[in-house]
Amino acid sequence: MTAEVTVTTVEPTPTAVVAATTTWAQFPKAWRPMLDEVWAFLRGSAPAGLYKRGHNIMLYKDDVPNVEIGVQVNGPFKPVGNVVASTLPGGLVATATHTGPIAAIGETHAAVTAWSKANGYAVTGARWEIYSDPDPSTGQISVSVFWSLVPA
Repeated sequence: MTAEVTVTTVEPTPTAVVAATTTWAQFPKAWRPMLDEVWAFLRGSAPAGLYKRGHNIMLYKDDVPNVEIGVQVNGPFKPVGNVVASTLPGGLVATATHTGPIAAIGETHAAVTAWSKANGYAVTGARWEIYSDPDPSTGQISVSVFWSLVPA
């Protein structure tokens, strides 16, 4: 897979998430219930106006992995159950868009890290995905992949 990688600076983005420490083997079964819990909060007891048009996100803070699964929101809020306010990191990032099968998203992550190293950057380990709305004609989604950078 060929991914077009760019470097940009992003602003921190507020999120509503469920955070967990898991394993890569457990993660495929863990993320959906975490996301469902956030959406139940947003559709139920969330403060008015907290969610307008945010997208689903997955933040991988490190390789353990310590993860945050949730949705972009408009600002902070008080925790409700397991759902807490957080933010996607801001700063210098390498980014690419994944448009193929979701099972192949690791290829896009690998392309971003390889490009970063080849172009004089070091990745910090923090990376995240922002999922698009489904295309009305195909039902396909695209996923924006971000890796925090520091100059090498």
